[in-house]
Amino acid sequence: MRFAPSGHVGGGWNPREQHIAPAFGLLTHLLERHREQRGGGDLALGRLSFDIHGVLPMEAFEVELDVVRPGRTIELVEARIMHGGRTAVVLRAWWLARTDSAALAGTPQSPLPPPEALPPWDFGSVWPGGFVRSVRTRRREQAPGQCVFWVDTDVALLKGETVSPTARLMGLVDIANGATPRVSPERALFPNLDLTAHLLRAPVGAWVGFDTSVSFGPGGVGLTHSWIHDREGVVGVVSQCLTVRPVLGA
Repeated sequence: MRFAPSGHVGGGWNPREQHIAPAFGLLTHLLERHREQRGGGDLALGRLSFDIHGVLPMEAFEVELDVVRPGRTIELVEARIMHGGRTAVVLRAWWLARTDSAALAGTPQSPLPPPEALPPWDFGSVWPGGFVRSVRTRRREQAPGQCVFWVDTDVALLKGETVSPTARLMGLVDIANGATPRVSPERALFPNLDLTAHLLRAPVGAWVGFDTSVSFGPGGVGLTHSWIHDREGVVGVVSQCLTVRPVLGA
């Protein structure tokens, strides 16, 4: 399968490279479509773990997909983005059998204030690229490295196709790492090497909410961690491992 980016995919660190968020959404969509075409049972996505092997230029790329561990109640699937003969992104996702656990459902996490309760915020005030300009954002920052925010977009993840709410969400969540920088991008680079999402349920509605914190360790490793919400409550968590690189002379 071969795909090409639109101008809405330009990255925040370098607009000539793809923001990885839409690629995550695309891989999720293809994984869901693959299972539907195989006529699998009623399984839910429990974990999606993406490893970023390298940058993607604003050029066409290929996608490969394999079932690593087939099963009727638990299944592991791997999808890969390839560009120029090299691997750029790898997704490993666990499908889990659905059971009725509604009587046990709950979380100690507090709900977020609704989008309307937060002021608008422009990602483009901090970051370049087409992707951040394709979203609407409402944000309240408690301090650099800690905020709650909501994002929405009118831009389709894949032209000419309808995608699930889960794929749409996964096409947005990587934006968390730039929502509340601990320091200005002029002082340090802090791209993420991966993203892992654990989902309690499929999301509903258009707005995706984040309760995000960013931490830097003393040895060049950082972590962006987000509780993910929709208007009905907690959907899951997303974590991103960062490589923190101070800018010399900044």
